[in-house]
Amino acid sequence: MTPDELADRLDRARTQIGPAIQRAVRHTGELGRARIRGNASGRPGPNVITGAYRNSWETTTRRLPYGASCTIGTNAPQGRRLEFGYMGMTDSIGRTYHQPPFPHVGPAIDYIGATLMMEMRYAVAEVLR
Repeated sequence: MTPDELADRLDRARTQIGPAIQRAVRHTGELGRARIRGNASGRPGPNVITGAYRNSWETTTRRLPYGASCTIGTNAPQGRRLEFGYMGMTDSIGRTYHQPPFPHVGPAIDYIGATLMMEMRYAVAEVLR
């Protein structure tokens, strides 16, 4: 490859890397959400009663100049309590709770990180071909 060919390839990649990374981050977010939902579908995670909590998980992807960010989360009030437990806590009317943790987010973190690294490699390879 000549220096001019390399320069053309890198110039083309400059315009394509942002959208490629955005697609990769959005895809990783969706896969991460699916993994969390799967983990929240019974033991060792929380049991499913109505499915409302499991379905409350959402992704929000934001574009950045040469990339993207993705947030996976829930606004369900029981989210933290299910993930981390609620042991020995007393509420405002005097009830004491002893609910063990049912981790479903923590076990998905390694998978999400590995998937993001793989998706980034694919994005870079896509724009440099």
